[in-house]
Amino acid sequence: MSGQSGLSQRELQIAQSYAGGETYQTIADTLCIAPSTVRTHLATIYRKLEVSSKLELATYLKGDAPKPRSQSEMAAVVSELALSLEEAISREKALSEVLRIISASHGDLGAVMPLILNYALELCDAEFGILFEYHQDGRFLANHAAGIPKPFQAWLDDQGVFAVGSETGLGRMNNQREVINIIDVKSEAIYQTDDPLRYATADLGGARSFVAIPMLAGDSLVGAFTIYRQTVRPFSEDTTRLAQMFAAQSVIALENARMIHAIQAAHS
Repeated sequence: MSGQSGLSQRELQIAQSYAGGETYQTIADTLCIAPSTVRTHLATIYRKLEVSSKLELATYLKGDAPKPRSQSEMAAVVSELALSLEEAISREKALSEVLRIISASHGDLGAVMPLILNYALELCDAEFGILFEYHQDGRFLANHAAGIPKPFQAWLDDQGVFAVGSETGLGRMNNQREVINIIDVKSEAIYQTDDPLRYATADLGGARSFVAIPMLAGDSLVGAFTIYRQTVRPFSEDTTRLAQMFAAQSVIALENARMIHAIQAAHS
């Protein structure tokens, strides 16, 4: 097949894996390469085989010739793949930059956390984000924020460490220790109650869609990484996965700061 199609052995391996249903990330992990490299290979594969979808790729690999595509259709496919590659490169650059700044921050969370949130907002196409620190018994403190509307920020400042209801996004995340992806905060029944956090989120923050990601250090919950959209635009699986990467980096920054402060305290 590789000789007839003009694909290299690596390209054929990627083509077969992708046509078989594997994701960019899974293929990248298997081959020990970056997801952006997988996308680059796929762009080349699509061009060589003159296919424009995963279905057409699978059909080709089975030995059936796909329906011929016009030059304009192929150009659109290549353009879409190029845009996907550009987005992937931007994500990897942002993640690398955050790790670099964490290393150079000397435990200064005030410098690192807003940066992580801002990168997350830009790449996840969200309007504002909040990093909540977890306290015992289902209580949270809004420690860091980016892009947050002033009325919502003022409300959070007034609350300090506060308890959350079990039906709120934070409450469900706390109980389930899983990502909570809310399509529309105003469409859920809790919005019709007098829950103060849901009121503040929707009416003071103007949030409609949001995702709450548990920040876990081992098995321990240390916080919540939340990003919000002010229109009803649910976060996709890919976007949520990207936000989880930023949440993981926030945990690294938090644990790094705690370690540095512990060392400083021991030597003071």
